[in-house]
Amino acid sequence: MTKTDRLKKLQGAIADFAEQRNWHQFHAPKNLAMALSVECSELVEIFQWLTGEQSYEADAPTLSQIREEIGDIMIYLTLIASKFDIDPLDAALDKMEINRRRYPCS
Repeated sequence: MTKTDRLKKLQGAIADFAEQRNWHQFHAPKNLAMALSVECSELVEIFQWLTGEQSYEADAPTLSQIREEIGDIMIYLTLIASKFDIDPLDAALDKMEINRRRYPCS
């Protein structure tokens, strides 16, 4: 399965999940952006009191937490992108090209 196929599968699964629960009414872009911010904060909280070096040394339970928060972040990011018919992978690749031009190697 290609990455594009996997993204479409994720988009469909998220849409079905929300539809089955009648959650679309709560999924205005503003609300989704706020929820995304909360999930990013939950990821930050995992690392809050660690040193830079300690942050590389996640034990199994911490790694599980990191994985769950990344999943939540991806879900909300995918929902926001879907609202505007934006492919988040294309957006990231386009932004990398902008960054490459903005910050050339010396």
